[in-house]
Amino acid sequence: MFVHSVFFWLHHPESQDDHTALRAGLESLKAVTEISTAYIGTPAETRRPVIDHTYDFALTLVFADKAAHDVYQTHPIHLAFVDKCAHLWERVKIYDAVG
Repeated sequence: MFVHSVFFWLHHPESQDDHTALRAGLESLKAVTEISTAYIGTPAETRRPVIDHTYDFALTLVFADKAAHDVYQTHPIHLAFVDKCAHLWERVKIYDAVG
């Protein structure tokens, strides 16, 4: 299993239009058949010192293996998402894990 977790910070987090546009872009990624499981969310209302809740969106994708992840990275749907939505975020942080 290969887990790809991506966190996005918007340039304009107060903009509902930007939230809507990024969510739509993230939802489009679910069409990539190499993805086994996809989760899109926003920060939970948990507030403890160890929790980072400063991001605007979280994307977690599960792949069967690294090879499936590598296909996703160059997949036309993923590339179109980056092209269409990159202007919306000021920061992205990625954590990849294997299991």
